[in-house]
Amino acid sequence: MKNTILLFAVFAAFNSAHGQSCCTKNSNQAFAQLAMNESFVSAHLDPLPITDVVKLKGKNITFKIEGQAEGKAYVSMSEFSSNNWIFVYHEWWGLNDYIRKEADKLQTSLQNVNVIAIDLFDGKVANDAKVAQELSSKLNDERARSIITGALNYVGNDMRIVSLGWCLGGGWSLQSAFLEGQSAVGCIIYYGVPENDIEKLKSLQCDILGIFATNDKFIDAKMVSNFQENLETAGIKHTIKFYEADHAFANPSNPKHNIEATNAANEVVLTYLKEKFNN
Repeated sequence: MKNTILLFAVFAAFNSAHGQSCCTKNSNQAFAQLAMNESFVSAHLDPLPITDVVKLKGKNITFKIEGQAEGKAYVSMSEFSSNNWIFVYHEWWGLNDYIRKEADKLQTSLQNVNVIAIDLFDGKVANDAKVAQELSSKLNDERARSIITGALNYVGNDMRIVSLGWCLGGGWSLQSAFLEGQSAVGCIIYYGVPENDIEKLKSLQCDILGIFATNDKFIDAKMVSNFQENLETAGIKHTIKFYEADHAFANPSNPKHNIEATNAANEVVLTYLKEKFNN
């Protein structure tokens, strides 16, 4: 572990000397590097157990991925036929029941949408930060993209998609928007590592809503400001909101869950989603 910390410090010092953070490169590789930061790990308290008995309304599914093992997800479907979809991406804990409940909440709040919570960890779930560190740092980029592509094939053509994710999933929400192409009508990032490749950002077919925390020591104000500048250079419409809170403030399993900030952000997110889906 000491060697890992030393390597991270060397890497950070190298990037600092060259005027860039680790997160100015591939955003998913950057999160893997961030996951090896022991300060980042210690900032994530073990998730609280679910205490309520709310029954999940959706179901777990599998879907085909060409040339690979099947993908896994949780879907919460509209009672009505709808081509509106929200692609939900979990935090570094994996696709647990907290994420399934969030998917159900989104579907219930909007009604005319289907929600698919995509499992990037192939069924693995972490109950402590060390396991989450291992899962997220070893997440295979190619496999994750294949899973998203498989999910896109599962929902079919001519769909209107908004992606949404938290932390690790926030970064993947943005990567999902790239893969969605013209099906993308919106992208919501909760304190995820930004993509700063301007040429790649130019390819986005939708705008971005970014939700960030003022007290976040990892996805900090400087990183977000750089992201905004790159979005402006790329000509991508965006809305960035900051809330007086810490990293992962919107996670109800977080012992430091900030309910006030979560509710305020949720209002903005629901308004955004209703506009995208013409509610």
